[in-house]
Parts: sequence; structure tokens; C-alpha cells
Amino acid sequence: MPRAGWKKPESDRRLSDLVSVGVLTRVFPPVLVDEVIAQVGRTERRHRSLPARVMAYFSIGMALYSEGSYEDVLVQLTDGLSWASGWQEAYSPPSKSAIFQARVRLGSEPLAALFERVARPIGGEATPGVWLAGRRLVAVDGTCLDVADTTGNAEFFGRPGVNKGEQAAFPQARVVALAECGTHAVFAAQVGAYTQSEATLIGSLLDRLEPGMLLLADRGFFSYALWRKAIATGADLLWRVRTDKAGPQPTHVQDLEDGSWLAHLRRSTPAAARREEPMLVRVIDYSIDDGRENPTTYRLFSTVLDPAEVSAVDLAAAYTQRWEIELVFDELKTHQRGPRTVLRSKSPDLVLQEIWGHLCCHYAIRTLMAEAAHHFGHDPDRVSFVAAPRITRQTIAHPGAFSP
Repeated sequence: MPRAGWKKPESDRRLSDLVSVGVLTRVFPPVLVDEVIAQVGRTERRHRSLPARVMAYFSIGMALYSEGSYEDVLVQLTDGLSWASGWQEAYSPPSKSAIFQARVRLGSEPLAALFERVARPIGGEATPGVWLAGRRLVAVDGTCLDVADTTGNAEFFGRPGVNKGEQAAFPQARVVALAECGTHAVFAAQVGAYTQSEATLIGSLLDRLEPGMLLLADRGFFSYALWRKAIATGADLLWRVRTDKAGPQPTHVQDLEDGSWLAHLRRSTPAAARREEPMLVRVIDYSIDDGRENPTTYRLFSTVLDPAEVSAVDLAAAYTQRWEIELVFDELKTHQRGPRTVLRSKSPDLVLQEIWGHLCCHYAIRTLMAEAAHHFGHDPDRVSFVAAPRITRQTIAHPGAFSP
């Protein structure tokens, strides 16, 4: 039933038909967005000025214009219509309050589901830096994001402690992600509270691993239980582990000709763990000659057991690709979000919506970069991420200004 004072618009087109989001609609097509929204039960039961599809794109658009107001972001998303009509049509955006209420109606679930449906590794068979001995190099790691200092956010996410028992100025959300090393595409992520450890959050990501992948991880992730769960996915592993007394103690089985060695891995406690079948791993011990008197000794565990397939030197060199995921987080936190920028959302569910919007936006940008690199025969790592968001914004505001 129409509200009092409501007038039928001159055109039958809805805002969801008018919003132009350039590159974003290539990666997240409107039909798919509508399907995901219906799947999670957020489809509108009546006509609204800000339908769910628009707000899904709006949530991704906020990541591109993180310093802009609600109204600024929506204007950018609708400017494409004005350009295409020769500036004969214009759209007056709703108020900030209306946009906020529409964000609340949408919630975070559709953005999380949309990312899960679309995100996947994007490197091709000939993409440089993606493969090692026929295995796709992927890495796992975590980062934290400052969120708005509200009572709800502080209770839900928690905040880190600082010196003398005090607490940090802002609550923090923790994000753990799986990224393809060669393209920097995040294809799986889990968002949680600061109080949840990275090793805990990674458990929900393991089902995104598959045979033909080689997972790189830093020493903070290793545990016997997690290692056993990870190898059950069929993916190969290459993880750094601690070398002190608190680190795992492999039992020597056999020396290999390249200097690595095979070992059995099994917990010594509790008694039930000693009865479990031991896990066979390949151990690579090495140090880097960087001129220091006492160079750091590194130890890697791997499920790639045959040195004829991948040598110990190649595995040690491949482990350095783990740092690519650190660059991914830098792209998200420094260049896309903006340095020292606190997420704007005041409630936990909208914080989650905003974070998933950032992840969707980063994936769309990285897809564009991978396509551009493939077209010109370049390594995706050589394409500037600093320039990519600017180009993406231009495709949003003026989609007709660029040829396909």
C-alpha cells in the first residue's frame, strides 16, 4: 500500500535499475546479487526507495569511497546514469538517515554470502608467480581493523591491551584470510572478534582448500590438530614452525639427498595422542646468509615429500611468497581503506557488513588487475594497486567514458 503523499514516479525504473557500478557489476552481476539476497531472506516485501540490491552495491562502494559521506557514495554510484543521459536525468539521493536504515535492513549476511559465492583463485595456467610444481601457491594470515569506539562494538569485538593494563583507543575486528600469492586475490575469509585467535578462525577456512594447492603459513599457526585437519583437505602444506623447546619435536625417519629429512610428527601428550597414526612430514632447516654473525635458523614442515619433485631450496624460496598476503593486507588497510582510517559503522552487524564490503571491493579490483596483466602479458604483481582503485572509481562514475 502506498504511503500518504506518495506519487507514482514518471519512470517505471527503480533505483536498482539505475545504479551503475562499472567494474563491480562485472564481478558481482545484478542477477547474482539478487539471487544471494533472496537466498538469505533479505528480499523486500514492498517497493522501497533503497532496495537491497542497491544497498549491497552501496556497501561495496563504501570501500572505494571510505572517506566520503553516505550521500557522496550514493551519488558516485548513480552518476553513471546522469552521464549516459547527457546529464538530462538526475537522481536526488535519500537522506543519510534513510541510507542508514537501509543498511540495517540489509545486514551483513548478504555481503558475506556474496563474497563466498564469487571469490575464488583467479590465476591461470600461465600466470607468473601462481604455481610451484603444478601446485597453486596460497597463503593464510590474519590482521586487525580498528572499528568505531561504541559500547556495542567494544562488547562484541573487544580491544587489545596496551602498557600498564590500559586498553587501546579503539575496539578491533580480526580478519583471517586465504589469498592466492601470485594475484593477491583473497578467495576465503573469516571475520571475528579481537579475542578470537587466528589459529581458531582458520578452522572455518580449511574447507576452501583443495588438492592442487600448496598452503603457506607462518609459525604462529602450527598445532598438531590443525596440521592434521589441513592435510585431510588434500592440499599440500608448507608451514614454518618454531625451533625452540616449545616447538614441535619431529622424530627422524630418513635423510634426503637435498639436505632435507623425513620425520614422524605426533603429540607426546595426552596418552591417546601417542596412539594416533604419526604424520609423515618433510623437514627443511636452513638459514639466510645476510651478513649477520648469528643468522636466524628457519624450519619448515611440508607434505611435499619427494625432493625429485621439489627441492629443499625451491621450497625455502617458495616460502618467501607467504609475504604476499602481508601486501594484500597493506592494500586493504592502507590504499583501499586509507591509512589511520577507523571503520565508520557503529554497530557490530554493520561493522561486519563494512568489512565484507571491503573484501568484495578488493576482490573486484584484483580481478580487474589480473585481467589487465593477462592482456598485456605481465605479472599481476607488477601492476600498481595504488592506481587500480582510482581507475575503478572512474568506471563507476563514468562507465561510458571507457571502451570495453
